[in-house]
Amino acid sequence: QLRIKKAHKVPINFIIFLLEKKTFPLTIRGLKFRFKLKTIMNDILQNPNSNSKKVDLSLKNQQKQTYNFNKLQKRLRRNVGNAIADFNMIEDGDRVMVCLSGGKDSYTLLDILLNLRLNAPINFEIVAVNLDQKQPGFPEHILPEYLQSIGVEYKIVEENTYGIVKEKIPEGKTTCSLCSRLRRGILYRTATELGATKIALGHHRDDMLETLFLNMFYGGKLKSMPPKLISDDGKQIVIRPLAYCKEKDIEKYSIAKQFPIIPCNLCGSQPNLQRQVVKEMLQKWDRQYPGRIETMFSAIQNITLSHLCDPKLFDFKGIKRGQVPEGVDGDIAFDKEDLPAIPTFMDEDEETTDFTAEQMISFKEVK
Repeated sequence: QLRIKKAHKVPINFIIFLLEKKTFPLTIRGLKFRFKLKTIMNDILQNPNSNSKKVDLSLKNQQKQTYNFNKLQKRLRRNVGNAIADFNMIEDGDRVMVCLSGGKDSYTLLDILLNLRLNAPINFEIVAVNLDQKQPGFPEHILPEYLQSIGVEYKIVEENTYGIVKEKIPEGKTTCSLCSRLRRGILYRTATELGATKIALGHHRDDMLETLFLNMFYGGKLKSMPPKLISDDGKQIVIRPLAYCKEKDIEKYSIAKQFPIIPCNLCGSQPNLQRQVVKEMLQKWDRQYPGRIETMFSAIQNITLSHLCDPKLFDFKGIKRGQVPEGVDGDIAFDKEDLPAIPTFMDEDEETTDFTAEQMISFKEVK
């Protein structure tokens, strides 16, 4: 074995080159490196300038990807943490049932919650639950194997909702409404059986905006997905910790973490869904007008009831001369609204040149 110390001044590029070739085991302790293949190191010491440019470029790419991944993870952790704090989603002693579908959103939700729990100022439990709907070709082994590998408590619930949906819904009609009602009932029952105090779903910011437009376009309501709600019977509290997270960030994170994604064939067989149309509309806006999505999401967090038209939520009849209702912005009927030319709600921590799937390297957390 050859022991290399600081005095040898071996360029770090060539050490990385050897790492990429995977031709020897490496132990790092301060500035000491142990190599099995003595001949390779001897060649490098004799010709220290070979392959330096190629290795240097590779090193820079890996450093940039590592930096971008760490920043992405930090952004997701911060957004989830802020949502939990803003809406008091998780409290000390809670048992949180994370609904895991096998998609990128629920995988990311579970991963971030497990990560946050390590440093959280409160104690809470996490149990992952998957509903096996008996879809043809569903890979039943993937989720149990993944959950066992990360050491989290889990339960697989088997219910043939796929058969019920196919029986009740005519061919060509959307299945989402019935499917979601069946899933909701089963998950509420499972939460009670497991003693869960909160049910965590993987809906994110883009889902909330899509629901807002769906209700406006097709339902005639100004209504979105709430970040926190209580079931009709008052027994279950549902939370959406990804409420502040962008779908683009979640997708990049799931690629970097290499989650074993399971597609939903039941939903995927319906390409003309109204939600898909709205999703494509928002994605087009996001490409053409950067910042518009952020501005719209900020809008649903800053609501002025006195400037809408719902008499059930604001007492328009009670407005009298000489009285200024509390909480009203005032008279701007004849004023030109002062709007910025460019949206000001861009995430200051966002990088437009994050890594892509083609450039991705694998990351594995060290425990």
